[in-house]
Amino acid sequence: MAKKISYSFEFFPPNTPEGIKNLADTRQQLSAFKPEFYSVTFGAGGSTRDRTLETVLEIKKEGFNAVPHISGISSTKTEIKTLLDQYRQHDIKHLVALRGDVPQGEVPSGDFKHANELVSFIRQETNDYFHIEVAAYPEYHPEAASAQIDIQNFKNKVAAGANSAITQFFFNADAYFRFMDECLIADIDLPIIPGVMPIYNIKQLARFASNCGAEIPRWLRIKLESYGDDLPSLRSYGVDVISELCEVLIGWDVPSLHFYTLNQAGIISRIIQNIEGT
Repeated sequence: MAKKISYSFEFFPPNTPEGIKNLADTRQQLSAFKPEFYSVTFGAGGSTRDRTLETVLEIKKEGFNAVPHISGISSTKTEIKTLLDQYRQHDIKHLVALRGDVPQGEVPSGDFKHANELVSFIRQETNDYFHIEVAAYPEYHPEAASAQIDIQNFKNKVAAGANSAITQFFFNADAYFRFMDECLIADIDLPIIPGVMPIYNIKQLARFASNCGAEIPRWLRIKLESYGDDLPSLRSYGVDVISELCEVLIGWDVPSLHFYTLNQAGIISRIIQNIEGT
């Protein structure tokens, strides 16, 4: 495909020396695609707060644009202010602001119940210093009471000061297109970047989809299950499926593509090579 598009990549902070080395290798491989940024997740309840910061600073030291996730769940205003101050000290100017996941077996705590409250607080403390990304859900948030309420919740985040959004992953392009139509009707106007999940194995994918409310279409699930333990064939098929999805999105002039890497580069490299025709 001749049309060029920009990319960004999401990592999780590693917790072993092997994981740290693997992520460094992954970053170097993906740097060939000149990413807009590398983002780093923030564990449930802030469980990876220190490692997120360490990973972000390591990425920045290598000369890449590093974007930390920051989560409101289980965080106090004092803790978030400290984090914001740390990122400002290190000249980090781009954040992904999320409500975040509640740690398993715990009840929600902290000063922020919803993502819009976190976005408002960041703006209150830092004005326009940060470019703030928020999450969007083309197939609706799994806890949404209705489609209308979900769109209103997204609009609240935008009104609070979000600059752009990254979607949860999806496999049906129509879900993204219909979501964009709903945003247009609701007077929501900001770049909404599709989040793309490569396919590594069906059990892992089903778990992710269940947790975030994403649908695995029946045709795709049954086809993936048909490969059984033949992971190379499953992944090869997955590369074709995701490449085609990306091509459809690019043809629709999406702002860019954001890949959920799971700290791996190989499959994503194959997908990008497919869509760029290299």
